[in-house]
Amino acid sequence: MQNRLRELRAARRWSQADLADRCGVSRQAINAIETERHDPSLPLAFTIADVFDLTIEEIFRPDRTDNPA
Repeated sequence: MQNRLRELRAARRWSQADLADRCGVSRQAINAIETERHDPSLPLAFTIADVFDLTIEEIFRPDRTDNPA
């Protein structure tokens, strides 16, 4: 799953630890999501969207291979 997490976090000048604190997860979890090594659970995706006041779809996109034509 592709995401805009790093871009959104950087625009607010938050560290990964800052975002992790706001989401109630570890910094390592945020890093794994940003680097696309791990997809967030649905509840965490909703939390992240709420933190940024965006919809899940504005932050996360399926990989091209996840959505064949």
